[in-house]
Amino acid sequence: MRAFTRQRFGGPDVLELIDVDVPTPEPGEVLVRVHATSINPYDWHHLRGEPVLARLMTRGLGLLRPRLRTLGCDLAGRVEAVGSDVTRFAPGDDVYALVEQGGFAEYACVPEDALSPMPRSLTHEQAAAVPMAASTALLALRDDGRLRSGQDVVITGASGGVGTFAVQIAVALGANVTAVCSARNAELVRSIGAAEVVDYAAGDFTRGRRQGSADSAGGADVALDLAGRTGTRAWRRALAPHATLLVVGGPSGRWLQPMAHVIAAVAAAPLGSRRIAAPDIVGCPRKPELLQAMTALIDDGAVTPVIDRTYAYEDLPEAIRYQEQGHARGKVVVRVGG
Repeated sequence: MRAFTRQRFGGPDVLELIDVDVPTPEPGEVLVRVHATSINPYDWHHLRGEPVLARLMTRGLGLLRPRLRTLGCDLAGRVEAVGSDVTRFAPGDDVYALVEQGGFAEYACVPEDALSPMPRSLTHEQAAAVPMAASTALLALRDDGRLRSGQDVVITGASGGVGTFAVQIAVALGANVTAVCSARNAELVRSIGAAEVVDYAAGDFTRGRRQGSADSAGGADVALDLAGRTGTRAWRRALAPHATLLVVGGPSGRWLQPMAHVIAAVAAAPLGSRRIAAPDIVGCPRKPELLQAMTALIDDGAVTPVIDRTYAYEDLPEAIRYQEQGHARGKVVVRVGG
C-alpha cells in the first residue's frame, strides 16, 4: 500500500509517498481501506512540530523528531478485515473514525471501539469531513457549553471547518446563532442556519449589548471562539452574566500559539461571573459517542458537511498548504482510494 510519511518536522514538502506493507489487525482491531481523509489544524501542527511548546508535553508532538509518522486524524472507508474478538464490524461495512494517526495511508488498523458506522446519507468524501471538526463543535456546544433551546450563541470563525458544523449543531439544539466571519462568507453561513451574520472586518463586534434569551440580562448566553482574535475583556461586553465562553484554538505561531491564547483565556476565568472553558477533543475519551451522535444528526438531515475543495491523494501536500492559509470555506477533503 501507499502512505504519506515523514521523518522530520517541516512543511508539506517533508511528506513522502512511499510503499509500505498493509498492516495486519491485532485482536480488537479493524483493518480499514481508507477511501477519504480530510485536513485539520491538528495535522499540520503535528507536521511542523508547532507550537514548539507542545513538543515538551507527554504524548505531544515529539521532542526532536515526530512522534507520529503517518498523520491523518480523519478517515472514512470500508472494512477490509477484522482481528479476533471484533464483533461489531465485518468486511464490507462502511465506517469512519477520529483517530490519532493513519488517515494519510491507503489502509489503517483502527481499534473497534474507535469506529462508527458511516452515516447512510453521506459519501466517503463527505464522511471524511466530519470526525475531528464536527466532534469538536458538538463537544464544545452541547457538552462544555451546555447550550439549550432558545439561547443565543455567538460563533466566530463560523465559515471554517469547525465553524460550519458548529452553526448547524447550534441550530439543531434550538439556539439562535450569530455568526462572525468575513463578508464573502456571509451567505454561506446564512444558508446553514445563522440568524445574524457579522463581518469581523467591519469593527469590534463585541461593542454594544446583544439580545439575550429570556433568562439573561442582555448579551449572548454562549460564545464559541474559533478565530482567537478577541480577548477575554472584549468578550465580557458581548456576554450575558453567567454566560459561557468556549475557546477552541486561536492564532497560529511557532513557539507558543495557539496554546498561549487558550491558556490565557482559561486563566482569566476566576476574574468574573462568566464561565470560560477550553474544549479538548484530542484528550476526550468519548470520541466514538460524539461521532455516533453526529451520525444521528446527519442522517436526520440536521447537519450536512460543507466541503470547500476535494484533492486527489497524490496532491495531499497541496491540500495541507491550502488549509494552512486559513481561508477554506468548510472542510478540505482528500480522496485516498475506492
